[in-house]
Amino acid sequence: MSASALRRRAFPPNWGARATALGLVAYAIYALGQLDITWARLVIGLGEAGRFLARMWPPNFSRAELLIEGLLESLQIAVISSALGILLALPLGLMAARNLAPWPLAVATRGFVAFCRSLHYVIVAILFVKAIGFGALAGVAALTIASMGFIAKLFAEAIEEISMKQVEAIRATGAGFGAVLIYGVLPQVASRFIGFSLYQLDSNLRNSTLVGIVGAGGIGGTLFAAFKRFDYDFVAAILLSIIALIFIAELISGWIRALLR
Repeated sequence: MSASALRRRAFPPNWGARATALGLVAYAIYALGQLDITWARLVIGLGEAGRFLARMWPPNFSRAELLIEGLLESLQIAVISSALGILLALPLGLMAARNLAPWPLAVATRGFVAFCRSLHYVIVAILFVKAIGFGALAGVAALTIASMGFIAKLFAEAIEEISMKQVEAIRATGAGFGAVLIYGVLPQVASRFIGFSLYQLDSNLRNSTLVGIVGAGGIGGTLFAAFKRFDYDFVAAILLSIIALIFIAELISGWIRALLR
């Protein structure tokens, strides 16, 4: 048998994967036509974007007091919602772990976690704004639910990946459930849980600026008001301040991760 024949047998063409890729490309082309996404519209949009950016320069920091007040409120929303979400996610993650919790409890908890993650946090913020009114409380409630669902899911998956040998060894000493968690489970997932928490705090800093657009407090409300007034130089100042805040938060979270290694 020739070498070329052996190569053909060793690496046969995957016609199913090729057909799937071709189908995806064909559907993407069809979707572009249905959504009226054309090159002409893109060229017009680029021109309008250039004029818009020109009106944003130079940034106007004259209303620094209003800017700092909004940033501080967004920071407070992010910190409070992250702390509440983490505290609530810890027991939820334990109850959702199928290698620790009874099967009915794990299934019910996972269903609740999936429900918390099913709606976008902006939609949840709108619901809370309608229920409890405008302000930071609605933003804190919305981001707490989002944080709780995200961290609980990741924490449960991290627990399911632990080595059960350490857990069984501690159980063999006659230790109770609390001791098993403290000495057998948490040491194996503590670093990952801290990483999840820092990531969620960083994410909530960004999200807290967005929920303000729907009236849930923070700098987002100030940003939306500036857009409505066509006050684009102040919009640029707000956007640059948000970027600086996120950048500083990223540096701090990186420093904390380095300390915990």
